[in-house]
Amino acid sequence: MSHRIAPALVCPPALAPGARVALVAPAGPLSGSDDVARAESTARRLGWEPVVGRHVLDGGGYFAATDADRLADLEAALADRTIDAVWCLRGGYGTMRLLPALDLSLRRARPRSLIGFSDITALHAAWQSAGFTSFHGPVARAELTAFSEDSLRRAVMQHADSAGHAPGAIPLRGGRAEGRLAGGNLALVAALAGTPWALSFRGAIAVFEDIGEATYRIDRLFMQLRLAGAFDGCEGLVFGDFTDCPDTSPDGTRSVQTIAQELADAIGVPALFGVPIGHIADQWTVPLGAMATLDADACALHVHFDPR
Repeated sequence: MSHRIAPALVCPPALAPGARVALVAPAGPLSGSDDVARAESTARRLGWEPVVGRHVLDGGGYFAATDADRLADLEAALADRTIDAVWCLRGGYGTMRLLPALDLSLRRARPRSLIGFSDITALHAAWQSAGFTSFHGPVARAELTAFSEDSLRRAVMQHADSAGHAPGAIPLRGGRAEGRLAGGNLALVAALAGTPWALSFRGAIAVFEDIGEATYRIDRLFMQLRLAGAFDGCEGLVFGDFTDCPDTSPDGTRSVQTIAQELADAIGVPALFGVPIGHIADQWTVPLGAMATLDADACALHVHFDPR
């Protein structure tokens, strides 16, 4: 299957030594000041100057702070022309609540890298709606493994291929596909369907991961996207890790791999299952909005940064 390939989005400049990186918490609460200290230490090890948002430790139920304060930290980072990137401290839930009030012009004024995953998928969708790539990768409070740090450095500092061969992956449908990377956390992608930030996979390679969902819910989320037409014109499918997603429920057993296989067969595109993306220690950082080549037979995904 071949369609018109969607062009790559504009990529923010690579992060150089001394880059000022805002640490914000647009979703769930942090465990405490140790999370912030770890994030600052990691940023400095990467050669960056961390700038911590004012409200990251305020707390408020299952949010890091009130909607207004989480938004204020994010927009303060975007309004500050000395800030080179926004690195989210954690996921959780709450990012999509900020989208209606988020000022898109702040990103257009000066492209900044956005780094994070899981609930941060809502911000990735907003970045892409403004025409920019963003980086689906570790959150700032994470303890980076050598694998994850290497991929993060290649993606945001070198603009080099940050993915590659995935020896543990399983080809669901063979073949090669080229397209712009799009997707993220499955639950968030489905939740954004029907909104101004809905993702389309036309001419794109769709990437998914998730955590803590029963398999019937994963089935339902993919069906929602199929019925909404999100996969019309999709070029390829990449399934990352589906962490703590039990196969068994009181009503029966089906695996995530089986559900992914059904989706790949229904769409009829090359598909690879089990690449290192998601809620795992060793994860790739992938630039959503950049061009990539999927070689399902070789169990490989290669990222191509625009040389401009």
